[in-house]
Amino acid sequence: MVRANSTLLRQWLARILCLCLVGAIATSCAATATNMDGSYSSKEPSSDGIGKVYYGREIASVMGYQGANWLARPSRKTEERSDIAVDALMLGKDDVVADIGAGLGYISFQMARYVEDGKVVAVDVQPEMLALLEAERDKYGVKNIETVLGTESDPNLPEQSIDMAVMFDAYHEFAYPREMMEGIVKALKPGGQVVLAEYRAENPLVLIKKHHKMSQKQVKIELKGVGLSWKKTDDRLPQQHLMFFEKPA
Repeated sequence: MVRANSTLLRQWLARILCLCLVGAIATSCAATATNMDGSYSSKEPSSDGIGKVYYGREIASVMGYQGANWLARPSRKTEERSDIAVDALMLGKDDVVADIGAGLGYISFQMARYVEDGKVVAVDVQPEMLALLEAERDKYGVKNIETVLGTESDPNLPEQSIDMAVMFDAYHEFAYPREMMEGIVKALKPGGQVVLAEYRAENPLVLIKKHHKMSQKQVKIELKGVGLSWKKTDDRLPQQHLMFFEKPA
């Protein structure tokens, strides 16, 4: 009798465990499916993330203006080869190009040399960053850079006003990536391009915090979700993908 009861108990425990596992898997799958439709979900924040998940990716925490010195570090030129990146953009002299998440204007100033008859629109959500950029611009008399204070969900750019939008190590920090990208797409002229430079998540030797890197696969999924088509990836940079996307003409 004891043996029979013991066997029955084990069978019931096995059934309960099985049901729990099935429920956990179903919940996990449902959460993944929901999150992969471009909606947001939440999790416990990682050390370098904000706990907000988009297409399965936890959004990275933002570098504040207090860390501006890192953006202007002397080693940045050799580490990132921004000269190659800006040259690869193939900017025309009368282009209007938006630098989204411009920070101190490290990329804005380089692009300004290419668009002598056009302009660079430097967009950032931190007025302190823009103030530093404006001080540098005015100090050197650069006339073709204008600044725009955006919000976390809106770049504040007029419709069909830009030929290209570039984001250098910025996109992964957008708190509202879907809304920001929808605003950017709206601001692009038909056939305009979006270019992202992101540290390669596929390469463990790229010593950048986990959530401040992105894989090509992840970028393509997210930008396809806002109606952009991938055109090419320039792999000449030492540590980053330089990915080109296009708005339908």
